[in-house]
Amino acid sequence: MAFVQADLSLVSYSGNGFHIWHYTSTDASTTIDGAGYFNAMASEMNVGDVIFANTATGGTPVYGMFVVNANDGSTVDVANIVSLSGTDSD
Repeated sequence: MAFVQADLSLVSYSGNGFHIWHYTSTDASTTIDGAGYFNAMASEMNVGDVIFANTATGGTPVYGMFVVNANDGSTVDVANIVSLSGTDSD
């Protein structure tokens, strides 16, 4: 699939340009962390922004955080997801 802007919400914005976002998608985290996935948000996302994400929601979901590690004004790239899924042993 592709980025769906309606599934991205701004959670917090600080006066110094730092954003916290939330994104949910049926896309796998490996698709989302590809350079260019968030290009439609190039004018809004800054390097260092954090994106809390629920990914692969149509199958086995993965929960975690991406960090915007590059934005040249047209291409946005995020680092690989840091998983928050953990293990549930009960």
